[in-house]
Amino acid sequence: MRIAAIETTRRGENTMHTRKAGSALMLAILGIAAFLATATPLGAADPALIAAAKKEGEVVWYTTQIVSQLVRPVTAAFEKKYPGIKVRSTRANASETAVKILNEAKAGRLQADIFDGTTTVVPLKAEGHVLQWLPDAAKDYPAEVKDPQGYWIANNLFVITPGFNTSLIPRGKEPRTLHDLLNPALRGTMAWNGFPTSSGAGGFIGTVLTEMGQEKGTAFLRELGKQKIANLRGSAREVLDQVIAGEYSLALQIFNHHTVISAKKGAPVDWIPMEPATVTLSTVSVLAKAPHLNAAKLLMDFIISREGQEVFAKAYYIPAHPAVPAAVPTLKPAEGKFRAHFFTPEATDDKMPKWNDVFNEFFR
Repeated sequence: MRIAAIETTRRGENTMHTRKAGSALMLAILGIAAFLATATPLGAADPALIAAAKKEGEVVWYTTQIVSQLVRPVTAAFEKKYPGIKVRSTRANASETAVKILNEAKAGRLQADIFDGTTTVVPLKAEGHVLQWLPDAAKDYPAEVKDPQGYWIANNLFVITPGFNTSLIPRGKEPRTLHDLLNPALRGTMAWNGFPTSSGAGGFIGTVLTEMGQEKGTAFLRELGKQKIANLRGSAREVLDQVIAGEYSLALQIFNHHTVISAKKGAPVDWIPMEPATVTLSTVSVLAKAPHLNAAKLLMDFIISREGQEVFAKAYYIPAHPAVPAAVPTLKPAEGKFRAHFFTPEATDDKMPKWNDVFNEFFR
């Protein structure tokens, strides 16, 4: 009888444990279901931010990007994803954009909400006009393409390399190293943007000095100065166009993705993965006193999201997001297996005057 009673008790205990376990499992399932029903989907913006942005109704973007190639596709994708928020944009170069925002802020009539550019952020940050904020998606980006203080993050990379006319220099005969540029056969056939910019002589000089050091770099640049490189007064794109037209055989410091765009249209041009390449960051930031602060945050969040970065890739820009390949993947240093030096806006702004001094000494 006692044995029977003990067995009965054990069966009761097992039943109770089973019921408790079942109840705990059911509660866990219900909890997960409730979380999934209310949680923001992975990669999506915060619903409260979206609602606040829609109340503002618009966002003003001061951009340095090409309107037809990139700004319009990004605008269309953003407005489709977030109906009711209108993007208004205006384009200028990095320096002009910074001056315009500074003047607006000084007059107390700030129009811009968000801006981009390679060096735009530096003077604006110094004057306290940039919001110290990055979207959650910034955590997916490597340290070399975002500000450790949280004022900016790269929206695309400008990978700057030589480009050459394939009708004038057959493939396989192009210079592959920096020292190949000293070949006497190239004297008088090369050109670059003669301005003190990353995509011009200044950026090339900075990359050489960073790579070789001051003494060896200066010695190399002194020899390169004897090659009679043409100092053109135009953008890197315009320099490349002159190479395509056959005015010069080789362009230094051009955007490698521009050669892909032109070659796709039938132009006799290609780029050279000469090491080290120069990588300049086009960065995006929100203004601290943006009239449409929430809409600006939402646009910035979209621009650096995987979805936004795929728009960049389709436009043949090089996405900064490490998980989004370029339209031609080998345009990126990692995928193309070539070395590059990355220059932040602050580093470029700080060192460019010294690089320009070297230019004036050897290349004027």
